[in-house]
Amino acid sequence: MRQLKGKPKKETSKDKKERKLAMLEARQQVATVVLPTLAAVVLLIVVFIYVATRPGAIE
Repeated sequence: MRQLKGKPKKETSKDKKERKLAMLEARQQVATVVLPTLAAVVLLIVVFIYVATRPGAIE
């Protein structure tokens, strides 16, 4: 049967499995890439603020 333009095709079981695998991979990437990167950025900000606001050496 011909597919009309503009109407989405029905999702097959194969498409559903592929979509679920893609979502699982995306969640794993969040845990392995995004969180450590975010932690490093926060740590750099904290170190910068600490260095910028500490009192000077007493002479």
